[in-house]
Amino acid sequence: MNDPSQYGLLGKSLGHSFSKEYFDQKFRELNLNANYANYELDSIGELGKLLQNKPELKGLNVTIPFKEVIISMLDDMTREAREIGAVNVIEFRRGKLIGHNTDAPGFIKSLNNHPLKSKINTALILGTGGASKAICYGLRSINVNYTVVSRKPAENEISYAHLRSMDISKFDLIVHCTPIGTFPRVDDKIDLSYSDLRKEQLLYDLIYNPRETAFLKEGKVRGCHTMNGEEMLINQAELSWAIWQRSE
Repeated sequence: MNDPSQYGLLGKSLGHSFSKEYFDQKFRELNLNANYANYELDSIGELGKLLQNKPELKGLNVTIPFKEVIISMLDDMTREAREIGAVNVIEFRRGKLIGHNTDAPGFIKSLNNHPLKSKINTALILGTGGASKAICYGLRSINVNYTVVSRKPAENEISYAHLRSMDISKFDLIVHCTPIGTFPRVDDKIDLSYSDLRKEQLLYDLIYNPRETAFLKEGKVRGCHTMNGEEMLINQAELSWAIWQRSE
């Protein structure tokens, strides 16, 4: 029997990760000779050694905190990934590393399935990391105006101090893109004027463990619609698989 094809996830503290379980199950269902592993790196500089030690690698996902710094290690990127400025999928193509971003289409596909989609014209984006950049790109693609909140606001962004003086009820969609509230710190939540939330707002948390974060609970008790990141994650995982299969 041939050696199994190897895929995996790059990141830090990956014990909470959904990807390994998802792909292991997928490989069993497809009866494929393939494995998926978590590769925890202290720094992106360790990627070269990993690639040297794992010549059987055929595809990688990338998560926090490497979605942006991974770019310097790549041979090329898709136009979408370059415009977003973040990569969450690496394709191994004829000995070269090609960066893709499936977060943006994965997010938009999940949003398109929501009954409030047609009523979303404005959005508030909490956080500025790689996932946030993909969300912003996706929202631009469907002509939704958005405001980005950052601890260190750049041009066209606002601070959390500024946000506390704003009426957040004016936003149709609020997307939480920070790791605050991820297992095991499930009681943590971002500092917002939750009392200003209204019905018919959609609160979307990219976190999927726990399934209902403290952020989403605050919205739920006020009649908001809520979504976690699981559907987006499944969408982007399937898009990742399609990219890897194309390179076989």
